[in-house]
Amino acid sequence: MIKQMIENFKDNGMELIFVKNKEEALKIGKSYIKPGITVGLGGSTTVKDIGLLGYLLQRDDIKVFNQYEEGITLKENEQRRREGLLSDLYITGTNALSINGELINSDGSGNRVAAQIFGPKKLLIFAGVNKIVNSVEEGFKRIKEVAIPKNIERINQMSIKNGKEPIYNEKNIANKFSYINGDKEGRTTIILIDEELGF
Repeated sequence: MIKQMIENFKDNGMELIFVKNKEEALKIGKSYIKPGITVGLGGSTTVKDIGLLGYLLQRDDIKVFNQYEEGITLKENEQRRREGLLSDLYITGTNALSINGELINSDGSGNRVAAQIFGPKKLLIFAGVNKIVNSVEEGFKRIKEVAIPKNIERINQMSIKNGKEPIYNEKNIANKFSYINGDKEGRTTIILIDEELGF
């Protein structure tokens, strides 16, 4: 199945690289980080879990538009998300990827799905094998039944921890959707990890 997925994504102009674990994924991720580049970020627990987010934030020779930095204002958060859309490299996850070579996603503010569609020069996506679905329809079902509930719980818990009101629900955490079945060759690389990661 993985071999066929690699071919299907290739036919759709996207590169799929299959790795056995988080360590291999991190090694590949690091290889894309060159001195002087700008890096945009889309919400992804997988990027954090493999250690790539921490690695990016300790590099002092790149510019990371980190909208997750503690203590920044909402205005600065929005500005960094906008700047990320014009970055050299955009790093994120995906809610689902199909065996037919398609990406299926939902988003709240829209910066993550926007960047996957157009903007950043290079797109690097990390996903666990639990994100694989058989069809676009199954991908949207996975978003509704798995990704949305888990992300609502995760973000509301973070809000409570930070002394803020837990205001997130299905209407404000997933109101923009995307389905991608092709891209300019060389722009999108997907690192598929043989582990269950993210939502």
